[in-house]
Amino acid sequence: MPVLSLLFTATLWGVVWYPLRLLEEQGLSGAWSALVSYGAILVLFLWVFIRDIDALKRNALPLLLMGLSAGWTNVAFIIAVIDGNVVRVLLLFYLSPFWAVCLGWLMLDERLDARSLQVFVIAVIGAFIMLWNTEIGLPWPTDRADWLAVSAGFAFAMSNVFVRRMQAVGVLLKSTCSWSGNVFVAISWIVISGAGMPEVGLPVFGWAVLLGLCGFLVMTVTVLYGVTRMPVHRSAVILLFELVAGAVSALLLTDEIILAREWIGGGMIIMAAWLAARIHAADDT
Repeated sequence: MPVLSLLFTATLWGVVWYPLRLLEEQGLSGAWSALVSYGAILVLFLWVFIRDIDALKRNALPLLLMGLSAGWTNVAFIIAVIDGNVVRVLLLFYLSPFWAVCLGWLMLDERLDARSLQVFVIAVIGAFIMLWNTEIGLPWPTDRADWLAVSAGFAFAMSNVFVRRMQAVGVLLKSTCSWSGNVFVAISWIVISGAGMPEVGLPVFGWAVLLGLCGFLVMTVTVLYGVTRMPVHRSAVILLFELVAGAVSALLLTDEIILAREWIGGGMIIMAAWLAARIHAADDT
């Protein structure tokens, strides 16, 4: 069941771009979709803040930073997969093992040994190949979707650092803080970008709510179920199935093209993620 749970959630994350694009076609932008979807989840779980008020007070700052990091992760990812090339966005997002190595060294005093350096070097080379901009002769994101995908991967690694530092905090409180962060970041994006109230009917908002409750909430529950019931190195590898689901769905549902150098660079990023999982495996034995 844990394996099936992780395969299920990885598949959903790999194909969630499609309903998000359908909502945008109806006039609901990515930020508004994130706000409505995660707002619906948050409304159902506001009681957690009252139940765990003591833990919330004791860990206010790390929970705040974790929530903001998780919020940027999801909102940036949602906007990126709507605006950009699906497979490219997924591959750039999986630079997160590279960021995890850097943040673990800087914030958790984790030793940067030879294995971690392997992840570091392979991920950097893969990113250089994928992001190489022929116009300026440097590895540089080409558009907003690239920037959002890379920053989402960084924020994901950052949120995981705070999750690991708060071992005594319950999973439900962490999840509720993450959903709160999603709502806050989505509202901030809407305000800063000057996007007004979308002129869409109630059914469109209803579909966004349904995506939140039957999509994002289910994905959160299933990934937590799977990750807590197997070693980290196994769950990390299984979750890479998201790339397969994203590539297949994009192939079937879009006319997007992935260049050879993007496959090569992306393959190196996947290899770095696999090596990061192997490091966890070695540490667990």
